[in-house]
Amino acid sequence: MRLNRISHLVILAALALSLGACKNFGKKKSATAGTDGDFVNGTPLPERQEGVSFTSDNVDKKQFTPVHFGFDSCAVESGEQGKIDTVAEFLKGSQNTIILAGFTDERGTPEYNRGLGERRAQAVRSALISKGADANKLQTVSFGAEMPADPGSGDAAWAKNRRTEFGVVK
Repeated sequence: MRLNRISHLVILAALALSLGACKNFGKKKSATAGTDGDFVNGTPLPERQEGVSFTSDNVDKKQFTPVHFGFDSCAVESGEQGKIDTVAEFLKGSQNTIILAGFTDERGTPEYNRGLGERRAQAVRSALISKGADANKLQTVSFGAEMPADPGSGDAAWAKNRRTEFGVVK
């Protein structure tokens, strides 16, 4: 009986750790960075450009291929690194700002999906910075399950919707 309880506790602890893996991708406040002091992994977020949003006409969303994610994950998988490399190289020779928009599939609450979309955008931002991209050229936004790439329901649609898109500000 005691062994059974211990094994249940071990399973519950492992489950809790795996579900909270992306939650450590949070923000801390400082009065000296960005418009509201947001940091992502120690790197300050730049101030927002007035009149620019991911959905505006002055943002090109077709220039780069989106980075896709596994279910309930904000980890950039090795197969997606080539996409990160392409964008990082572009940024090294450009003055453009890129808006990183995080998306999820339809499962989960709107609040959870908005948070997961933000963590995905932040993960791509961190990967770009690690490749030499200028942090001041990278903004993040989350749309959660809004604006699906595939309006269908099921595994194929969900896989297309779990993504971070790149919006190049013109």
